[in-house]
Amino acid sequence: MKNYTITVNGNVYDVTVEEGGAGAAAPAAAPKAAPKAAPKAAPAAAPKAAAPAAGAGAVKVTASVPGKVFKVNAAAGQAVKSGDPIVTLEAMKMEIPVVAPQDGTIASIEVAAGDAVENGQVLATMN
Repeated sequence: MKNYTITVNGNVYDVTVEEGGAGAAAPAAAPKAAPKAAPKAAPAAAPKAAAPAAGAGAVKVTASVPGKVFKVNAAAGQAVKSGDPIVTLEAMKMEIPVVAPQDGTIASIEVAAGDAVENGQVLATMN
C-alpha cells in the first residue's frame, strides 16, 4: 500500500492506494485539512508580504485574474502615467495587461516573468 497526500481546491486528503490492479483507492478526508493547508500557504505568502515593506508604495497594483506573468513592462523607479502597462499576465491563452491606476512612480515590482499569480495578488506598488 502507498500513502499519498493530495490537495484539491485547498482541501487536503490523505489517500491510501493498494498496489496491484485489483485494489481500490480509499480517500479519507483528513480532519486536519485546515492546519495542513495553512502552513503550506503561509511560507509562500510571508516572503511576498515582507518584500513590499522594503520599498512599499502607497498604491498596490494587483492581479485581476489568476495566471502567469508573461512580461514585466515597468521597472522600480520608473515614472508611469495612468493606463500605462506595468505587467502583462497570460491567462486562458490571452495576454492581459495590468495597467497603472494613476500617474506616479513604480516603488517596487513584486513578480518576475514566469511567476504564477493568484487573483488579487500584489504585482507592484506605486507612489
